Amino acid sequence: MSKTRNNHYVPQWYQEGFFEPGRDTLALLDLSPDRRTLDDGRVIVERSQFKSPTSRAFVQRDLYSTFFGTNVNDEIERRLFGNIDTRGAKAVRAFVQADPTEWQRHFRTFFEYLDIQKIRTPKGLDWLKSCYPRLTQNELMAEMQAIRMFHCTIWTESVREIVSAEESDVKFIVTDHPVTIFNHAMPPEHRGCAHPAEPSIALKGSQTVFPLNRDFCLILTNLEYAQDPSARATEKRTFARAYRSSMVRTDAFLKQRRLSRDDVMKINRILKARARRYVAAGRQEWLYPEKEAPGSWADFRHVLMPPSEQLWSFGGEMFVKYDSGQVRYQDAFGRTEKPRDFLQKKVPANIRARDACGCGSGMKFRNCCQALPPSLRPAWNERGIRERNIMLLNGIVNVLKLHDGRDWLRVRRELTDEQISKVYSLYEGLWPLETDILSLLPKPDGRARCVYTGNLHPNAFLEHGVGVPLYFGETLIEHPFLHPGTVKQDFNPVENPHAFRQEFLKSAFLFLNVMPLVSIGLLSLVPDPCCFDFNLRDEVHQLAERRVKALQLTAEDYAALSEHARQDTRRSIMSMSEDVMIAQLRRQNPALTDDDLAVEMRMLQHMKEADPLAVLHTGPEVQGERGGQFSAMKLSPNVEMAMYLAQATGASIVTDSPLRWRELATTIVKELMLATSALPEFARACERSTFRFPTDVQQVLRLGDSGAMSGYPSLMADTFKYLQNKENGRPKSNVEASLTARLGRLQPARELSQSGAISRRVSAIIPTGGLQDNTINRLLLKSSSERHLANVPIAFFIHDE
Repeated sequence: MSKTRNNHYVPQWYQEGFFEPGRDTLALLDLSPDRRTLDDGRVIVERSQFKSPTSRAFVQRDLYSTFFGTNVNDEIERRLFGNIDTRGAKAVRAFVQADPTEWQRHFRTFFEYLDIQKIRTPKGLDWLKSCYPRLTQNELMAEMQAIRMFHCTIWTESVREIVSAEESDVKFIVTDHPVTIFNHAMPPEHRGCAHPAEPSIALKGSQTVFPLNRDFCLILTNLEYAQDPSARATEKRTFARAYRSSMVRTDAFLKQRRLSRDDVMKINRILKARARRYVAAGRQEWLYPEKEAPGSWADFRHVLMPPSEQLWSFGGEMFVKYDSGQVRYQDAFGRTEKPRDFLQKKVPANIRARDACGCGSGMKFRNCCQALPPSLRPAWNERGIRERNIMLLNGIVNVLKLHDGRDWLRVRRELTDEQISKVYSLYEGLWPLETDILSLLPKPDGRARCVYTGNLHPNAFLEHGVGVPLYFGETLIEHPFLHPGTVKQDFNPVENPHAFRQEFLKSAFLFLNVMPLVSIGLLSLVPDPCCFDFNLRDEVHQLAERRVKALQLTAEDYAALSEHARQDTRRSIMSMSEDVMIAQLRRQNPALTDDDLAVEMRMLQHMKEADPLAVLHTGPEVQGERGGQFSAMKLSPNVEMAMYLAQATGASIVTDSPLRWRELATTIVKELMLATSALPEFARACERSTFRFPTDVQQVLRLGDSGAMSGYPSLMADTFKYLQNKENGRPKSNVEASLTARLGRLQPARELSQSGAISRRVSAIIPTGGLQDNTINRLLLKSSSERHLANVPIAFFIHDE
């Protein structure tokens, strides 16, 4: 079988829709014709305009071919695009007609075709490549298939209009990038439109323009913008999540507008302005719409706006009842629950430098977001991560009555199922499942920041995790509380609090201990992003499963985890009722007298009271109908989510887990070649240095407030910034020497050497090109992240001396 190596990125059947009656060629314009230099030095510009059959237009050799040694594979062209084009041709023709039944039948196929058509062009593939540090041709084809349906949800929720040029003597043109995005606030010269970029469809003012043929053109407009054209065009639309379920009317298309010649010219100018190189039309004179459609870019928006009086068929609230009796609710933006007013904030119109920052960090505006462009600021219109944690703290204080001066011993003695259920219910209320967690996280803003990944058991993290921000800056750790909305009812702590007593004590103890550091911004407790994006959760789990199969646990790994697991098992046994414990003791030693048993039980009670994580109240409700206590051992976040968060926030990765360190190291091994270090001397200096990690939260607060340790985060921020800049420039030996020398001069605060701080060594891994995996970049892309790093430049491992 012959190989199909000449790939049409604009299908021939689609091109035929732009033929003039009785013709079988298109007038083709090359916007960047080839240049040829003659022997005498003269430069000849090749012909830029000619007639072309569809076989020679919009075609590029090996655009979709994959290579395996000397073998060329054309299965993507034949099987993937062959199938899509066959179905897509029928769908496009259906929407040219006026039969709503056919629209409904081809609805999904139509938007599937639209999505792949946007990405399959040379411009679309260039954009996809720009989202990754590096992609081979084979990897590019794999990523192209992996992000399919990326635009479909937002498109289907938009106002859908098909306009007609039937009454105009000028018809629509076709370009080498036919699915065009227009945003009136982002003209072609805008930096956000520099090749291969286009305005995101998630922006309120972004409109998608796609000519169906010479006479009809599809225009997709975000509902918010259609309802309020004065809305800020570069602001994200409400609930702009790419991968989720949504309900829409598949027969809702506006199809009444008939455009004038001037209107068609304006749309053609938009199409031509966003082309990469080639433009085609039924007639040669239509190739130059700019001659007859002058005006500013912003002026063209009026021709794309759908009639305001016809928007009634889009948006609104929907209720669907299934045969099971379950009812699904959805609002105009695809959300399945109503916004919670207590989480919303009014963005201040005018904010002064000395005012509290709108992001909720607790700092003054001048010390927080003032120097950052809006795109690098966390959201201001919602309660921030710190604010929500403070709300949770206040709730726990009230529920557990800690404001009455109760100590932790009394809290454990009097803990009730109702209290546990209330706290978990409050946590669920503060973190709705449709939270846009990326908008609340800090962005890569150049500040010292790290993601901690390791054992989140309170006894493990409080050993030296609380001291991490003194060296590495603001530290993001995964929130200790389980989100009730992400588990089945049998494992829901709101519905079954009796089974969560031990887990609640662990979570609450860690939370209450670290909240002073959260309040001043040294720590940030962040819920797992997978709680709010089930597509992300499924992909992360699949990646983790593949990685774990190849992972070999060592004795050191088991030792690091088993001690805390044994402690939790002992606590679980001690939480049994008195009758059960006495029966257990008698089975172990039948010779025990009643007095002996009384002594044993008093000793056991004393052990339980001395252990802050042990359950004290052992009534029948503790055991529950099924008995036992839920207890999780968290080594979190996993390596994929740690890299995801680090790239999203511009952070390094810090771990004290040998297992996690080994996992991170494997992500930089490419094609069986060992990675080289980008800063070998700095890494060696780091290994030679002594780091002292305090275990006392109050001591960390004092050191953070005094600035006695500020030299370390400053150095880490400068090192991080240098590594980012180095990827796009040459190494600077003087800068590298300076960073190494600064590290050598730094010493932990004297107070730490005179206290119970634990001495540790810190290893650094600084691979050339950073820690990077294409799957992580894809996850960020599919999460609609627009401001993230291409890799993680540096990671640290805290270990024994």
